[in-house]
Amino acid sequence: MNVRHLFAMALCALSLNATAQQHVEVKVAGGLLSGIDSSGVKVFKGVPFAAPPVGPLRWREPQPVTPWQGVRPATEFGPNPMQERLFGDMNFGTSKMSEDCLYLNIWTPARTMNERLPVLIYFNGGGWMAGSGSEPRYAGQAMARKGVIAITANYREGIFGFFTLPALSKESAWHGSGNYGLMDQAAAIQWVKDNITAFGGDPSQITIAGESAGSFSISALMASPLSKDLFARAIGSSGSVLGFSDLPTLKEAEANGTQMMKKAGVKSLKELRAMPAEELMRRVHMTGMPMPCIDGRFFTEQPARVFAEGRQARVPLLLGGNNQEMTLNVNTIEKAKDMARKAYGAATDDIFPLYGIHTDADLQGRPGIDLASDLFLDFATWRWGYEHALTGTQPVYRYRYCHPRPAMAVKGKVAGLAGGVEDAKDGQAATPRDKGAVHAADIEYAMGTLPTNRVYDWQPEDYWISDIFSNYYANFIRTGNPNGLGLTPWPAINDAVKGHAVEPILQIDINTRVEREAQREARNRLIREKVCPQQK
Repeated sequence: MNVRHLFAMALCALSLNATAQQHVEVKVAGGLLSGIDSSGVKVFKGVPFAAPPVGPLRWREPQPVTPWQGVRPATEFGPNPMQERLFGDMNFGTSKMSEDCLYLNIWTPARTMNERLPVLIYFNGGGWMAGSGSEPRYAGQAMARKGVIAITANYREGIFGFFTLPALSKESAWHGSGNYGLMDQAAAIQWVKDNITAFGGDPSQITIAGESAGSFSISALMASPLSKDLFARAIGSSGSVLGFSDLPTLKEAEANGTQMMKKAGVKSLKELRAMPAEELMRRVHMTGMPMPCIDGRFFTEQPARVFAEGRQARVPLLLGGNNQEMTLNVNTIEKAKDMARKAYGAATDDIFPLYGIHTDADLQGRPGIDLASDLFLDFATWRWGYEHALTGTQPVYRYRYCHPRPAMAVKGKVAGLAGGVEDAKDGQAATPRDKGAVHAADIEYAMGTLPTNRVYDWQPEDYWISDIFSNYYANFIRTGNPNGLGLTPWPAINDAVKGHAVEPILQIDINTRVEREAQREARNRLIREKVCPQQK
């Protein structure tokens, strides 16, 4: 090959690269943004939707973005929220981490920016302690190619997003504190509603979605007066705030925050705000689970009461979870009953037989998985859909994701907490393949992002199932109904719930089908009747 040919090839490569990296500008409320046109999908990363919550804004409700001069680059993810490394299945699109984390990312397939396309906003999971909108499994490229503008948004986590203290309540206009991470989510939705037309979106066709803590958040956003009127549809995967008990009161949350302050070794709010974020996070390391409370602003009353009285967002709801959300770590029936009593209390002896646990061996099979999953978050997911079907006036579609992930393609990894993976220790045996779909397994399938996860040896059937699942998602985002050509018909559960019949549940697998799980339904209704606070 001569020099001329080499030079021509180099020019061609440069031209292709320039085409792939073509910049595109949009104007939003804060100023001009410059993103990238990536093979027809325009991508804007690191878009601020609120002011940095740092310094005096630590533990305050999100504040408006300060307008900027000139063109702001939107080609790199903003920093991930402050967090510790807790879950092995989390990989990030940036290594940066900061309190200054209130950024969102937009993938739009619009050509003219006048199309009025439906919009999806996805909130990450991670126990409200970890996770980020930069995680590749949430990326919106695949969903955008189905005609949906896909968005991920960060929110404050851990002590930065869910901290309640008497001194904070005293200084706020509503005399309450906490729920800052949820307020961030509401602010992100409001920003999208105010600005999405610039990206070719329809502000009246916003769907919010999330998994695990993100799913808890979606149920919360449906109940909050700050957000329930901002979106048209909702999707939840694995979890809700409608669990076995009510949320903590402000007074209870303030007492917990006071204990956290003592653990941090400081005596005043001023000292807490002055402490560097890394040091604060280190001092309160793993102190309790972040938890929303009835703060007086995001929540003015128990969300269970809001749903019971039909005052939540009256929007179509698609929700479900995995068929192996959790497994038991006990090996005798008595130990399992002791674990169940923490949730079911005096009703344990009535509820426990409905799991079909007769011998210790049953604990390692489907009965034990069902018990562990309910205690984890499966019942809370069911209750959310049941209450909304009773009072929400809009269709509710329920699924159970059943397909196990394939074997790991990488060496030196083993299964970790709640569906994650972690480095194997010396001499540690390989983890057997799960018999069912573990917690968080459905994310890449639903979002069409299997190629972003290199840990697993994806097979053709995985891509087929992902195509099915993501098409249900896309149809629902577009119309509020997941059904469409080439898909197994998926009925709503509303008629069954109101008629006291067994709910139809879509089982998503190689053979996707609708089933009615009578024993599970009877158990869930008994738990609701005997365990959950009755909202009069």
